[in-house]
Amino acid sequence: MSSNNPGILRKFLSYYRPQVHLLVLDSICAIIVAGIDLAFPQILRNLTGGLFTEGAGAIRAAMLYLGLGLVAMYALRFFCRWFVTGWGHIMGARMESRMRQDLFDAYEKFSFAYFDRHNTGDLMSRVTNDLFDIAEAAHHGPEWIVICTIEIVGAFIIMAFISWKLSLALALVTAVLLAYGLWANRQMEESFRDNRRKISTVNSQLEDSLAGARVVKSFANEEEESRKFARSNEAYLASKTRNYMLMGRFYASLSGFTGVLYVVIVVYGGLLIADGQLEPADLATYALYVQMFLSPIMTILDFTEMFQKAKAGFERFFEVLRETPDVEDKPGAPDIRVTEGHVVFDHVRFSYDGDADVIDGLNLDIEPGKKVALVGPSGGGKSTTCALLPRFYDVTGGAILIDGQDVRDVTQRSLRRAIGVVQQDVYLFDGTIGENIAYGRTDATFDEIRAAAEAANIAEFIESLPKGYETEVGERGARLSGGQKQRIAIARVFLKNPPILIFDEATSALDNESEQAVQEALAELAHDRTTLVIAHRLSTIKDADVIVAIDKGRAAEAGTHAELLELDGIYARYYRMQFGQ
Repeated sequence: MSSNNPGILRKFLSYYRPQVHLLVLDSICAIIVAGIDLAFPQILRNLTGGLFTEGAGAIRAAMLYLGLGLVAMYALRFFCRWFVTGWGHIMGARMESRMRQDLFDAYEKFSFAYFDRHNTGDLMSRVTNDLFDIAEAAHHGPEWIVICTIEIVGAFIIMAFISWKLSLALALVTAVLLAYGLWANRQMEESFRDNRRKISTVNSQLEDSLAGARVVKSFANEEEESRKFARSNEAYLASKTRNYMLMGRFYASLSGFTGVLYVVIVVYGGLLIADGQLEPADLATYALYVQMFLSPIMTILDFTEMFQKAKAGFERFFEVLRETPDVEDKPGAPDIRVTEGHVVFDHVRFSYDGDADVIDGLNLDIEPGKKVALVGPSGGGKSTTCALLPRFYDVTGGAILIDGQDVRDVTQRSLRRAIGVVQQDVYLFDGTIGENIAYGRTDATFDEIRAAAEAANIAEFIESLPKGYETEVGERGARLSGGQKQRIAIARVFLKNPPILIFDEATSALDNESEQAVQEALAELAHDRTTLVIAHRLSTIKDADVIVAIDKGRAAEAGTHAELLELDGIYARYYRMQFGQ
């Protein structure tokens, strides 16, 4: 794909390997098509100078066999063209499908930090727009290279036998044409890269506006969103305009070179006829081969547009594949074994940007089966602390231990299976209620799903619906209330049945009635499990075994509700702010 980066080329060629049988057959069929196309003018020339100069009887006698031969030849060409067009595209589609899967799998391996740095619209653009162009080039590239090479070389050799002097002039003009094509190709390369960046911005803006449609409506900011989209859309239009101006100049120049070539053939060919060095019939045949010679050259030059789009797309694709995930399993890492659920944060440090520490020497000792609540100011590090436990991010200093095992020494899969997370912002997938609960354990039976729903205090509501567990929740659970979504998320964790729990402000956005129902479900879920709770409503964590005030990434104070009130520190100040005591 790029001679400047052999790694990209090797990776691109690796996608041909499973389809090598189709590539070989496609190439063979392309060779046959090119051979037949080359043969016809020569057949016509031989007939004109041979059979067609004989008597009518001889011509009539030969026509049946000649016709059958030509029919057979073009029947073979029909089959080969069908194979090249049909199965060649299937080969490209299979390669595209494999690339798409590899790209998705790469996304799935990245930590939260990667998605913090990249916009969703751009990531989606790499899966859709970029891969389509790559697949088209992957199919047409080998086919056109084979056909065009054979036709160009074959036509030139035949023309050289007809008139080497005329062919020399043809070669000189063609060399200038190709040199210009290569120069123009380099001019367009950056333009196609810019197109890719601009359409990614358009996709990002679209995704952002659609995802936030309810916020847009609530603030009546449709016009502002339209202006924002218009800016990215106009930038893309400007990029496309620059690109098409370059293409217009490119194709107009090619047309000019073609005209020059025909002028050279007619004028120089006429002079050769005048000198007795060329027969008029040979010039007519030569003209047929000039068209056959020029057509594949134009095809290859046209292919440069497709190639540049594919090259720009594959570079963006390869950029993702070669990026090392921020969080990886150590080679040979074992699964975690949670026997008690004893969690220790030992002098933990963490920074999002590698500069300022969000967590600064945090020490926490969460005993098995205990409920520990984290309180403190926004930005103090509470949510970050909870994100470090399941290794959504990796600590930059210190260690987090579960039953004496450093979370960095065990597999991420087993670690996250051992931890259940219930967040304030519940995400439900577009599907049924049953499917969303079953996300906690995809092999669960219906009875297990129903038992989890009962434990989460949501079964009665689900069964009151006309379709019960088959009820569609809509995109992101849009057809359910906040409390209903929250309890479905809790049911999902009940089904998962992890020994360690994290509640990240799980009730802060709910009304009082919904909060009470969710709190009952959370209490049932947390029974006899090690639980880490983040809460702004202090009334929800008064019964916690330990309350820890987190400030500036440190555990500023810790104790029970009564002990912290008596201490009259951060927690007591927050408590008085909420309850006026």
